[in-house]
Amino acid sequence: MANLRVGLAGVGMMGRHHARVLRGLDGIDLVGIADAAGDAHGVAAGLPVHESFDGLLEMGLDYVMIAVPTHLHEDFALKAAAAGVHAMVEKPLAPSPESAERVTAAFKDAGLVGAVGHIERYNPALQQLRARLAQGDLGEMYQVVTRRQGPFPARIADVGVVKDLATHDIDLTAWVTQSEFATVAAQAGFRSGREHEDLIAITGRLANDAVTSHLVNWLSPIKERLSVVTGERGAFVADTLTADLYFYANGTVQTEWDALAGFRGVSEGDMVRFSFAKPEPLKTEHEAFRDAVLGKDADIVTMEQGLATVRVADAVLESARSRQTVTL
Repeated sequence: MANLRVGLAGVGMMGRHHARVLRGLDGIDLVGIADAAGDAHGVAAGLPVHESFDGLLEMGLDYVMIAVPTHLHEDFALKAAAAGVHAMVEKPLAPSPESAERVTAAFKDAGLVGAVGHIERYNPALQQLRARLAQGDLGEMYQVVTRRQGPFPARIADVGVVKDLATHDIDLTAWVTQSEFATVAAQAGFRSGREHEDLIAITGRLANDAVTSHLVNWLSPIKERLSVVTGERGAFVADTLTADLYFYANGTVQTEWDALAGFRGVSEGDMVRFSFAKPEPLKTEHEAFRDAVLGKDADIVTMEQGLATVRVADAVLESARSRQTVTL
């Protein structure tokens, strides 16, 4: 069977990584790129470089990776759908729920495979976490806490931390727990002189009644990517910077020191650091989309799921503006 012909739109800070992974992926040929600014990072290596997306689509593609700024996602995705080309769009799917709905509908109506590049889902620690939660290792889930903090990335120009960073946490929380958000409340901060928020504190409740908390900013000198899921049997801690997963079990040994026994709601038990393979998340993401295009079973982030994340992100921003809890 011939390799799939793949194009890449956008070769900026993220697009260059997509180019690297696509070049090494079995079963596909990266045949061209498109970027109005040209090949700034020198990733073309002899491939045709188109100034317009239309030129790339005319190359007879099987699918395209869209890694342009968020405000261009709808325009590029709708052109791909109209051309009959499967597409994966970098997260978030679109800048607004209405825009995301139009993109999702276009791919559904055309019978095309559409996906969203929520790369955190493919982090080995979170893949392990989801599998262990699904098999009931934690029992009933009580709480999900995420922290995604670090310095300001100069690459971001058109969105704030909610759409750039918090969308990761919204998607991974719903995915690992297999439960949608029911309500959200948020407080935002604007400290860097930009029109978009650069810090956000979100609390929420999932449909399974678990409580969530998400701290996101790009004002911290400490880079942190942490997800903690607490339940009746203990707590899982996933560090996606190192792709490590830990389990802190509730203890079964009685605490004899009265002061401590009275203070803790549960006692400390064993701590386990799991060992597992750690493939590059971006490679796993592209393998899944390639397989989906080939009609195989594949765990992609569907556009419907990407739309749900955009709706939650929009509710978070509405809550921050109104200082009210928003029901989804």
